Amino acid sequence: MYVAVLVIPVPAKNMGAYREWAVKSAEIFKRYGCLEIVDCWDDYVPVGKQTDFYRAVAAKEGEKIVVSWQIWSDKESFYASEAKMHEDKVLEVSGEIPFDPSRLIYGCFLPIHTMGLESVDR
Repeated sequence: MYVAVLVIPVPAKNMGAYREWAVKSAEIFKRYGCLEIVDCWDDYVPVGKQTDFYRAVAAKEGEKIVVSWQIWSDKESFYASEAKMHEDKVLEVSGEIPFDPSRLIYGCFLPIHTMGLESVDR
């Protein structure tokens, strides 16, 4: 299992547009082998004393935090699929993006423990 995680500041007024963006994106990622995607809209995200999600993405007034994760079978599949998506140009954006992509945080992770349908301990 390999997990790609994004933290994205999205203007609150763009929730509907972001949902449409997420659904269309998930269809593409699924075609290229992504097993699962979860997009989560800010419900309770406290402001921290030293750091928090808002500061991490330089959120502006009126923006909500979206956390999204993708589950891939393994690291190799993820990188091969990403290369193929770029080669096929399916990730090229047409139209307006409902958030500022320059402020999103993105990273990939190897699970060390999971609880749920498929448990992993490393």
